[in-house]
Amino acid sequence: MPQRHVIQMSTSHASYGVCVLGTEVFLDTRRSTPKGATSFDVHATSAVTVHIIHSLTTKPMINSRWPLDPDIEVVVTIDVTSRTVNDNKVKISYYGREGNELSVAWLYLTCVDVSLDVDLSRSGRVKSKGKDKAKWTWGPDGQGAVLLVNCDRDSPGRGGTDSGEVDIRTSADLQDMSIMLLRTQGPSAIFTEYQVVLHVPESDADKVRVFHAIRSDSHPQYKPVLGPDKLSYVLDHVGSGENTFYVEGLAFPDVGFSGLVSFSVSLLEVPHKNSPGTPIFTDTVVFRVAPWIMTPNTQQPMEVFVCSIQRGSDSNEVFLEGLQVLLKKANCKLTICSEVETRSDRWIQDELEFGYVEAPHKTFPVVFDSPRNRGLKDFAFKKILVRGCIASPLSPCKIPHPGGPCHCSSLPQGPDFGYVTREPPRRDVSSLDSFGNLDVSPPVTVQGKEYPLGRILIGSPLPWSSGRRMSKAVRDFLYAQKVQAPVEVYSEWLSVGHVDEFLTFVPAYDRKGFRLLLASPNACYKLFKEKQRQGHGEATQLIGLKGSERRSIDEILADESLKNDNRHVQRCIDWNRDLLKQELGLSEQDIIDIPQLFILKGSRADALFPDMVNMLVLGRHLGIPKPFGPLVGGQCCLEERVRALLEPLGLTCTFIDDYYSYHVLSGDVHCGTNVRRKPLAFKWWHMVP
Repeated sequence: MPQRHVIQMSTSHASYGVCVLGTEVFLDTRRSTPKGATSFDVHATSAVTVHIIHSLTTKPMINSRWPLDPDIEVVVTIDVTSRTVNDNKVKISYYGREGNELSVAWLYLTCVDVSLDVDLSRSGRVKSKGKDKAKWTWGPDGQGAVLLVNCDRDSPGRGGTDSGEVDIRTSADLQDMSIMLLRTQGPSAIFTEYQVVLHVPESDADKVRVFHAIRSDSHPQYKPVLGPDKLSYVLDHVGSGENTFYVEGLAFPDVGFSGLVSFSVSLLEVPHKNSPGTPIFTDTVVFRVAPWIMTPNTQQPMEVFVCSIQRGSDSNEVFLEGLQVLLKKANCKLTICSEVETRSDRWIQDELEFGYVEAPHKTFPVVFDSPRNRGLKDFAFKKILVRGCIASPLSPCKIPHPGGPCHCSSLPQGPDFGYVTREPPRRDVSSLDSFGNLDVSPPVTVQGKEYPLGRILIGSPLPWSSGRRMSKAVRDFLYAQKVQAPVEVYSEWLSVGHVDEFLTFVPAYDRKGFRLLLASPNACYKLFKEKQRQGHGEATQLIGLKGSERRSIDEILADESLKNDNRHVQRCIDWNRDLLKQELGLSEQDIIDIPQLFILKGSRADALFPDMVNMLVLGRHLGIPKPFGPLVGGQCCLEERVRALLEPLGLTCTFIDDYYSYHVLSGDVHCGTNVRRKPLAFKWWHMVP
């Protein structure tokens, strides 16, 4: 209900008060009623509107007088700010039984305007006023401002993200923040007697920081006024005008934090200097911290990252050559990370996941660093987050470099990159915490429920089973983002245990706009039997690969142990097939089976030959592990079958040799690459989770 405050009326002296534009003021007349009075009337100057609130049975008397009924309330509002102090007057006259005036109570009111405003409509601009500012709602007709976690590093020379600093060093940092305006209007003399205080609830204070933009003759200053150690801020020298505040998020949604934060401005009546003051008006606004969002394979690629491994028998030089051929076809930027930078860790997909954050005024990529923490442990923070400086003889570096010369000009000068991580206790981290075990579907609709940003896929054990599981800290973070409601699929049957070992999504230009590819032992056995019937049973796999066990189609089909292994694998994949059909709203026509065989080592499975669903998807160009399948008519029959399945969708298949550099080390093309993609066009705040 609308805010209002109470002013005590008196017949022995005039009362004085301040009200805020458009708010209700309740006039307490009971204590001022003279003995013998039976009725009253109210008159006011033109800017004041008087509201008499009464029951249905109470009727006004003659001459606009009202009986002194205890259920009657007198409320006034003013819709024009005062030009001078006390320029609005209210007069209450009390009458006796004979109609004679017994006494009068006078009230002098000064009307001011105090308004805290944000980008309520999510247009990228702060507009004045607005209804229900203290509510945040989802959907295309929703309202409420958006706040970004300031997790990039715009200021060179800092050790961490911008959100870890309590000052602003560059205007670029301001662009990651949301604007909040405090508008005040009214006679300046009033604001010397009443305090204007900006404040944040204690529960929200560690999630945000607020800077006050203070005008200066030399250069603007940005004073930190609210945050983890500051719950309130009293404004000095308030008058008619605007005060600009910049708000940054310090924390993503997570367990115990929905992402909603509120700020309020209160007008306080301060009876004397040492009094804490009493609020007579409070205006509240709400922000929602923007979630971290993953991008599906169907989004346009912007940059591919890969590690260079030059030393040893498992050098990936051949792999890099094949990858460069693919990147040229896809017309996509390739960033090759040196062996020194990556500490000889080639599994860049497992170490990090590229996503983004978005507000109406700004979007930037944010890398989620996994708790895997092997050779690439510091790569995302030190090499992707860093922006460095641009030093030259004409523009020398101004960043202090203790102990040595500046080498900033050799650092990546990439775009705004944010950084987030979750670090569970080491005892809780398993192979399933690597981000090859993290994927996201394209946008889907499931039984009328829309997921316009897709759904995150997390590899897990069966719901009722124990076993390796992605750590709670990481899973909790992913669930808390809300906009890509996760689905936990069954991946623990694999030795490495990652979802990218048996599924991927590729774009298609019909139906839903994509296909789900699933590894399929059944499809592989069907293909090999077909080739055997055609007289090619002696065709042999893995030709030309030293140290590998070559087997013919006949030998593979005769291996009963291998058949049993793949019956088990097929059942595991079929369990996921049914789950994904249900959770992603898919039909059989949306799924393509990619021939693949596995072999059990103990109770868990590995790919028998390079795992073709573990591919790199760059628009319509696919980088697929070269399977080295049986040669029929000089052609690999596995490659031919995959081309026949995917090329009718408008896709092109480039098979890349990753056998020694990745496959024999329990990974393939997708495991060794990572892609930053264009953000989805859909605005996350338009959906209803």
